[in-house]
Amino acid sequence: MASRAREDLIGMYRAALAAVDPEAAVHRHVQRQGDRLAVSDRVLDLDAFERVFLLGAGKGTAPMAKALEDILGERLSEGVVVVKYGHGLPLKRVQVLEAAHPVPDAAGVRGTEQMLELAHRAGSKDLVIAAFSGGGSALTPAPVPPLTLEHKQRTTALLLAAGATIQEMNAVRKHLSRFKGGGLARAAAPASVVTLLLSDVVGDPLDVIASGPTAPDPSTYEQCMDVIRRYGLDDKIPEEVLGVLREGIEGRRPETPKPDDPVFEKVFHVVVANNMAALGAAQEEATRRGYRTLVLTSRLEGEAREAAKVIAALAKEVASSGEPVEPPACLLFGGETTVTLGNSFGRGGRNQELALACALALDGWPSITVLSAGTDGTDGPTDAAGAFADGQTVRRAARMGMDARAFLDRHDAYAFFKALGDLVITGPTRTNVMDFIGVVIP
Repeated sequence: MASRAREDLIGMYRAALAAVDPEAAVHRHVQRQGDRLAVSDRVLDLDAFERVFLLGAGKGTAPMAKALEDILGERLSEGVVVVKYGHGLPLKRVQVLEAAHPVPDAAGVRGTEQMLELAHRAGSKDLVIAAFSGGGSALTPAPVPPLTLEHKQRTTALLLAAGATIQEMNAVRKHLSRFKGGGLARAAAPASVVTLLLSDVVGDPLDVIASGPTAPDPSTYEQCMDVIRRYGLDDKIPEEVLGVLREGIEGRRPETPKPDDPVFEKVFHVVVANNMAALGAAQEEATRRGYRTLVLTSRLEGEAREAAKVIAALAKEVASSGEPVEPPACLLFGGETTVTLGNSFGRGGRNQELALACALALDGWPSITVLSAGTDGTDGPTDAAGAFADGQTVRRAARMGMDARAFLDRHDAYAFFKALGDLVITGPTRTNVMDFIGVVIP
């Protein structure tokens, strides 16, 4: 049954990925008939624009740009997009640049500067189409003076290791950037701007996806300083970064543009795909495979090992009492958990950590199988998307001389699941709508 459960979970995962394919998602929301460009519920007259530019960044942005090239054809003047290394595609009118994620590098700086330069060239009679997906924030470093790339790399790494949420990380990054937090909209004004978003953030907030380059930013310098204090990073964050935040709090630096800023008068946004769309497709596939299926949330957050306890408890309730759904059952979860690293840690990611914590919580419940995987095909700094776990994982590991609890304590889930052969490795999926967690109870 274990092999059948794993096969079914992989089928659901693949259905989820297909539903949020960036190229297909753009085609669903953007159509052209002659000189009319329909974007969701709006229709634009392409004859009203002298030029059309395409800018974007993220793990799923190359296929988004490909779709827009196909739709716009000769009406697309030029464009620049920045994607994670290995996530590019050959395009005709758009320059595709690759850079580092999750910690930015010099290639990201160069690509972002090219996008800002193109945005500054746009005038009142031009249209800028912006395409962003998950990963767009790390791929677009544009440090405010006097900060350097190294300052931002250090700050990003510290926030990641501390377990900061994506919302907290992006609030800080926006206030250290000339691109994020409405910075691109400010650069492109007074051009018209249409932003297409592949959401990797719980609730799809426009200002958080890719750190909201064309969206108003409700966060403040004071809130950024609160994040740093909350995680005890006051004495670790570079002094230059703290200096910028203090100057902002004291009013000696301008705030990021807020909702009433005129730079947003000609800007609108469309979310073309999100986690719930992925879960909906997975639910259809699970039902087709004979499971009674519940989508429990697309908003899973918090520490991965704590979320795992809740997921395991629900699965055991289904197995023992048939509540809230009778077996054969499938429970589906989406969202984005976090991992707080200590002073000593191995390799892994939030999905592998969640799977390992589930294995411990489900020990002795052999019929329950879990798959936790990132929709982008990457989990932390590893080549795995995630991992399988079930009620026999801990005992299988013990027979190989491995202590599952010890691996979890040192955040070394990758080595644990690699030894068991339970890693899920997909390669780049070129999409990103947070994570997929499926649980099968036969």
